[in-house]
Amino acid sequence: MMSDDSRETDDSRETRVFLLDDHEIVRRGIAQLVDAEPDMRVVGEADSADRALSAIRLCEPDVAVLDVRLGDGTGIEVCREIRALHPELPCLMLTSFADDQALLEAAMAGASGYVLKEIRSNDLVISIRKVAAGAQLLDSAEIRMRMQAVRASEEGRLQELTPQERRIFDLIGEGLSNRQIAEEMFLAEKTVKNYISNLFAKIDVTRRTQAAAMSARIEEQKRRRFD
Repeated sequence: MMSDDSRETDDSRETRVFLLDDHEIVRRGIAQLVDAEPDMRVVGEADSADRALSAIRLCEPDVAVLDVRLGDGTGIEVCREIRALHPELPCLMLTSFADDQALLEAAMAGASGYVLKEIRSNDLVISIRKVAAGAQLLDSAEIRMRMQAVRASEEGRLQELTPQERRIFDLIGEGLSNRQIAEEMFLAEKTVKNYISNLFAKIDVTRRTQAAAMSARIEEQKRRRFD
């Protein structure tokens, strides 16, 4: 990512790593692991989604290692923004939980890899090195299989919605706010909020971004059926 002549020297061959994790102990442990490698160095860190993008602009890394779950958002959201602003910067997602939906959302956000924190130290270093070199660690066949299973489950959950709730779900997928949905459907904004609470419970999501991601997956599946 750097453009100056210093990147042409042998020293420039080191992999510059950025870390995002809201747990200092985890961050420090990964940093020590990376810095112990002769060809890798941590050049920047952040403990929140809010600080991540500005920190990345300052340190110009070759790869970003992002925790999936953060106190003020998700590493997946950060990955999506990174890929939009810095498409040349690969992202490796790191998580404590095996979660098919999070894996699929990471793939859709443009992540190059997704590993569990219980991974062995040497394997984590290898994964970072591969992703930084441009490798894609998310197997496309596996992603397709998991996508089909998740979509089937999600489409089943949508059958629980009333026509009014389904319409609101679709509008959330289009990116409309509660106020915009209320205007579109000639409802009070408070009524829309009540509908959203009910439909979130039915489709088993807790955040608007999860509902929007679900809507995007289902719409993509519909398009493929008609192609």
